[in-house]
Amino acid sequence: MTSDLRFSDYRFSAALRAVARHVVIVAVIAFIAFPVLWAVLTSFKAPSEIYSLSPLARHPTLANYQVAITQFPLARLLLNTTVMAAGVTAGQVIVCVLAGYGFVAFQFRAKRLLYAATVGSILVPQTCLVIPDYLIAARLGWVDSYLGLIVPQIAACAFGVMLLRQHIQAIPASLVESAKLDGASHRQVLTLLVIPLLRPAISALAVLVFLSSWNEYLWPLLVASGSGNSTIQVGLALFQTQQGSEYGPMMAAATITTLPVLIVYLLNQRRVTDAFLRAGLR
Repeated sequence: MTSDLRFSDYRFSAALRAVARHVVIVAVIAFIAFPVLWAVLTSFKAPSEIYSLSPLARHPTLANYQVAITQFPLARLLLNTTVMAAGVTAGQVIVCVLAGYGFVAFQFRAKRLLYAATVGSILVPQTCLVIPDYLIAARLGWVDSYLGLIVPQIAACAFGVMLLRQHIQAIPASLVESAKLDGASHRQVLTLLVIPLLRPAISALAVLVFLSSWNEYLWPLLVASGSGNSTIQVGLALFQTQQGSEYGPMMAAATITTLPVLIVYLLNQRRVTDAFLRAGLR
């Protein structure tokens, strides 16, 4: 009887802890999602209801979306942001794959020092590099161009190099040696063996880089502010006029801006999670 009571008490305490964990998780999710949900609900409000404390609109309208699409260059801004994010993602993935493979497959002097410097660069805030990057872009004539938006951001790939190096190290050495015995060059080993095995990790890295590039604000503001190559994050400032901020259309544009990154993440969230779990276990 005593053992049964102890077992039931244990089950009750375990269930209570599980409930407490779920309550904390739900509270954190609600805290994070509240501003996004408020922005979406505000995008359906009429101008007279914008400052209302009620989260729901009394008379929902799509007028804010019509204003955002027709009176502001939303399509152009979204195109520029897509080109920038796609270019940065492709560039970083290529650099990270090559660098990660190089750190694993080749032996050279100061290899550990170079890798330590690469990983250590993650600790350097990107804002510290804004002025040198801008001066270089200006001298190369890349200001107000796609090259100026994309190329400097490709250099911020230390995290990707570290992530892919971890995955490449986990590939059995026997597979690589077998390929070399069959006469495969490093290029063939990389393209025919390593990259196919790295597809989940590459997909996860691509998603993270795309999301980060899509939400980038400071660099596009400096290098392409006020030009036809400006991005959506900078373009949201167009909704602030001398007469005041047009919060309804601004929230509508922000909602439209969030949809692409939300879809990309939802379609690839499992790959992102698996990539980090496998990297941590190796």
